[in-house]
Amino acid sequence: MRLLGGKAAAALLGLGYMVVATRTLGPTDYGVLVLVHTFAMTIGGIVEFPGWHAIVRYGAQALAQDDHPRLVRLLRFAALVEGAGGVASIVVAAVLAPILGPHLGWSSTAIALALPYSFAVLATIRATPAGYLQLLGRFGWLGLHNLVAPSVRLVGALLAAWAGWGLTGFLLVWLIAALAEWAAMWLLGLVAMRQTLRETRLLGSMQGTLRENPGIWRFMVAANADVTLTELAARIPPLFVGWTLGPAAAGLYAVAQRAAVLIQQPAQMMGQAAYAELARLVAHHGGGAALRAALLRCAGVALAAASPIVLILAFAGEHVVVLLGGRSFAGAAGLMLLLAIGRALWLMAPAASAALTALGRPSLSVGINILVGLGLLPLLPLMMEQYGLAGAGWHAILQGLAASVLLLLLVLYQTRAPRADEAMA
Repeated sequence: MRLLGGKAAAALLGLGYMVVATRTLGPTDYGVLVLVHTFAMTIGGIVEFPGWHAIVRYGAQALAQDDHPRLVRLLRFAALVEGAGGVASIVVAAVLAPILGPHLGWSSTAIALALPYSFAVLATIRATPAGYLQLLGRFGWLGLHNLVAPSVRLVGALLAAWAGWGLTGFLLVWLIAALAEWAAMWLLGLVAMRQTLRETRLLGSMQGTLRENPGIWRFMVAANADVTLTELAARIPPLFVGWTLGPAAAGLYAVAQRAAVLIQQPAQMMGQAAYAELARLVAHHGGGAALRAALLRCAGVALAAASPIVLILAFAGEHVVVLLGGRSFAGAAGLMLLLAIGRALWLMAPAASAALTALGRPSLSVGINILVGLGLLPLLPLMMEQYGLAGAGWHAILQGLAASVLLLLLVLYQTRAPRADEAMA
């Protein structure tokens, strides 16, 4: 609940900086701001290689054995892999931004800032300390970290609007917020290491890590593919909107998506938080009915949090849009409701993916995310050509329904059928 509280506060701060940005920039420039940031985060999501799942799974084994040296070696290994992926992400973003930017409707100002803004990718390179905090159950710290980026954006947006810095100022503020988000998480992780481990040097030998954690590479590849595909399903649509309909439409889509994010983020955080609990449940032979009950509780909490938002948007969507962005964004009201319904339908997916990963079957979740996230993605531009911007909302509903139903069916099958390792026990 502390994690959800931090996320809720971050969402309120997010509404604040969005109101400032939309009313200052208007649909077109706000759309460019969204497209530049989404592009950087998408590249980071594709190229990076986070290992928080491995830290939680194998780290729990090391803590159970009170083997601090093994845990430190695991953290070093994950940090090295993640760092290498981060450097590659920055390079790829810097190279592709000037090439793809004009097709996304970026202004000359945005293209000129493409190289420095590539460092915003660092905001995604923080899975190692985040995984360790989850392993320790420091969800209050994770909730506090959720406030860093939106706080910096809100203060910076107010300053940029007051000073009249325009799009350039907002891009610089968003970049600073991304760097602060990255630095704060690593600082929290280092503090936690010093408080809980006998060996606190992150730099050092990693010898024996692969032997001590059998199957870690295969597990990391599968879990990382699952996370990447899940995030791409949310990050690529704004880029498709900008590519197909232009930056003004991307600005409308971004405002409409804000309500969907209010629904989606608690569900994602619940899925991440649930993974550690579900992993411990499976480790103590608590599969079957106990695992299904835990999964339904997670989904029930997320659904209870989302239902009031959907009802408000159903009856007062236009007022909400005008409040957030002004009259120039009023056309996004219908899309906002469709996106919110799509995310509400999707609420079962994060917890179900966490359950499959805890059962040691992340590849099943990956398969569903490939089918739903990538397999249905080509329909998005076709639906927008047919129905305009509303097509993006109907596409979100299709994806949310398909993901939740298919993942839930897989969890039910896996927990009812005896697994090979349990049969041999």
